[in-house]
Amino acid sequence: MKKVSRRKRIIDPDNPPITAAQFKLFRPSRDVVPHIVESYLRSRGRPTEGETAKVQVTLRLDPSVIAHFKATGDGWQTRINEALVKAISGKSVARRR
Repeated sequence: MKKVSRRKRIIDPDNPPITAAQFKLFRPSRDVVPHIVESYLRSRGRPTEGETAKVQVTLRLDPSVIAHFKATGDGWQTRINEALVKAISGKSVARRR
């Protein structure tokens, strides 16, 4: 047997219930604000495959190197990567022995 609440339902005058007519006017958020939905659904984090994927490594660097890059603010690891890419640009990649 279903239990029925005997309390009177409280209706907030500043936030009345949605009527069926109002509900019929609703549109999908993708139609109303597609840029927000797209940014929400866009994949976050690191790319997992393809040319843009990076390899996670453990690397020991001098404390002064870390301090220099950290002092430049957020994104210091990306700047270390850019410095390393710049250092090898124009040079052929050494072959494995």
